Amino acid sequence: MENRRDFLRNMAGITAGMMLPVGWGCGSRSESDTLGALLPMRKLGSTGEKVTMLGVGGYHIGWTTEKDAQEVIETAIEGGIRFFDTAHGYVEGTSEERYGKYLVPKYRDHVFLMTKTQAGDGKTLLKEVDLSLKRLKTDHVDLLQLHAFQSPGDVDDRITGGAMEAIHSVKEAGKARHIGFTGHQSPYAHLRMMERLSEFPDFATLQMPLSIVDYASRHSFVKQVLPVALENKLGLLAMKTLAAGRFFGSTKIGDQLRWETGTPVIPDYVSVKEALFFSWSLPVSVLITGAENKDLLLEKMELAREFTRLTEEEKELIFEKASGAPDRDKVEYYKSIES
Repeated sequence: MENRRDFLRNMAGITAGMMLPVGWGCGSRSESDTLGALLPMRKLGSTGEKVTMLGVGGYHIGWTTEKDAQEVIETAIEGGIRFFDTAHGYVEGTSEERYGKYLVPKYRDHVFLMTKTQAGDGKTLLKEVDLSLKRLKTDHVDLLQLHAFQSPGDVDDRITGGAMEAIHSVKEAGKARHIGFTGHQSPYAHLRMMERLSEFPDFATLQMPLSIVDYASRHSFVKQVLPVALENKLGLLAMKTLAAGRFFGSTKIGDQLRWETGTPVIPDYVSVKEALFFSWSLPVSVLITGAENKDLLLEKMELAREFTRLTEEEKELIFEKASGAPDRDKVEYYKSIES
């Protein structure tokens, strides 16, 4: 327990340093731009950028209805979110196309826009990036990430295939201001990538699952990857903080039931607030949330405004409660540990 407390205490100190002075605490004071008041801001690693601590996940933008997608985008802007995530492969490009229709034409100069490519070789990557920019109706993104590393071998294969050189050339051409990498299957894939970062020093960000259930697992991104990422001065983007909906009793994509359980993490063991506050108490720059309608997004924005740092006792209590939740491996269905 003492080692766990030391870890959380160290993370708390780093997190405090990432929060910008304005907007800290309960959100009674906030920074603004010409569109209105912003959610609290955090530093993005060593990039010199500042981003809102809550961002919109692009996968849900792609599969929800056109009407709901537009409402989520407009609600996010009105509520002070300025970070928007998507990927080339989300719903066969629908996510990027909807951003190109509802976000970019009106708000490009005000938002931090990210997309991702899962290309395994350089030629494919360059083609995907050009198509992504065409869909998004912009000549550049603020962040381009190599998407969904599956294993250490996958990292090595993409390096051999020329993906690293290609993404660097995209940055040099001005089509991406920053580059990074992501993955949700294996923490060991990220560790391999960071072993090889000396060959590719321009990488600035890392996106991965960072949740209370992950922290309680044996193959934990929080415990194994996060400290090494901080040593490498990477900006951390948290995803799957509610395990893509599997913290709840059921989850659907459209009308299709994807998950159902009689013993949900929320509300049987922890609350939405406790789960998100735990993730925000880690040194993450932005927590990316998927919302298929504006009501789900409004709930997360209100929690962002309310956020205050958890005490060590509060973190321990949340950890102990979450550790009792059954079927954690099924909740983190996206993890697959390969060599």
